[in-house]
Amino acid sequence: MGGSTTGTEDDDVGMSMHGLGSLRRRRLDLEQQWAEVVPRLRDPARLPGDVPLRHEVAESWMRSLPTVDPATDRAPVSDGGVVRPRWSESPLRAPVLRVADELRTIADDAGFIAAVTDETGTILWTCGGRVMRRRAERVNFAPGGCWDEPAMGTNALSLALRTGRPSAVFSAEHLVAALHGWVCYCAPIRDARGRVLGVLDLSSTWDRSHPLAMSTVRSLVSAIESGLPAVSPAGLRVSSLGVAAATRDGVPLNLRPRQLEILTLLALQPDGFSLDALREALYGDRPVTSTTVRAEASHLRNALGGVVSPRRYASTVPIGCDAVDVLRALERRDLATAVRLYRGPLLPQSEAPGIVQWRDHLEVAMRSAVLASDAPEHALAYGERALYDAEIHEHALAALAPGDARRAVAAGRLAVARRE
Repeated sequence: MGGSTTGTEDDDVGMSMHGLGSLRRRRLDLEQQWAEVVPRLRDPARLPGDVPLRHEVAESWMRSLPTVDPATDRAPVSDGGVVRPRWSESPLRAPVLRVADELRTIADDAGFIAAVTDETGTILWTCGGRVMRRRAERVNFAPGGCWDEPAMGTNALSLALRTGRPSAVFSAEHLVAALHGWVCYCAPIRDARGRVLGVLDLSSTWDRSHPLAMSTVRSLVSAIESGLPAVSPAGLRVSSLGVAAATRDGVPLNLRPRQLEILTLLALQPDGFSLDALREALYGDRPVTSTTVRAEASHLRNALGGVVSPRRYASTVPIGCDAVDVLRALERRDLATAVRLYRGPLLPQSEAPGIVQWRDHLEVAMRSAVLASDAPEHALAYGERALYDAEIHEHALAALAPGDARRAVAAGRLAVARRE
């Protein structure tokens, strides 16, 4: 039950509001906005520009209204509410049960209810005290309840699944009026490949909004993710950011630089290349014959045991690639993951035009996303890989609070960058 935020936005939805009076005023303001805006969204189906409402909440309301009645009193059930077989087969079951005691303690002590969903937003498992469980069951916040956006409108579960980011919603930011008495904190759970398997949610009554709730959810999600099975080593994997290396079935491959370039290009463009397109990507306007390009592709095919198709040059098996992982993280607006995975420029020693284009694309995308973020940790982390980028270090300094000890790091990097 909730709505999506980034780390700094969490403070805007009540987590920085320590007093009950502040929470009550926030709730009353949201109730008034809900009462004014929701009827107007039905016709002409657009957000009035004079309403001080979080943009993604408003967008979610507009997406939800065609399928969700704000007056509904409970979530619909999925598959008749029978989820035990699905839970027993879920990859989340074992790692969630390993932290179940901690989840129960947190839920009982803080007056929350914890829930785990699958990737569709169907609740598979819950825990909490008897009073909170009964309250949650009234709105079918229970195993079998379907909480995706088309079913239950704006809520933390649905928006975390939609955006791939941690989410929080306070009171009347929920579209459904029956949820206005709740506050909810939620984060997606990912496997080692980055695929969202479901979400973990902590929910309670609005007056229990707490500034540490979201960090608790994040920590619990990390614990769950650490218990998931590692990615199978089967298949190809190329590391191309700041380094140049490849493995197959977990075993390092001894590939030449040109072969690593081709493998990286095939990972970034899985549809493959025609002969002329591959020649241009590797050599540009240099006078290189088609025979040379065929030979390069043939060498790679032999090194990989025949997994590169011979006519349209493409891999016949999936290729894992760190550059692709970064791009996917940016697409889902998960900047924390993108910054963590971005270890440097794409194949920094390569001069192949296709690689240079992708390198520039990645650098511009990363840099733009970091500069657009208000979170100083993103600029600080990216700054480790961009020591001579003065604007990045200036941005980090501007985002850091005056007393933050990390300002010394950013200031030192800025001084070095300005000397260059």
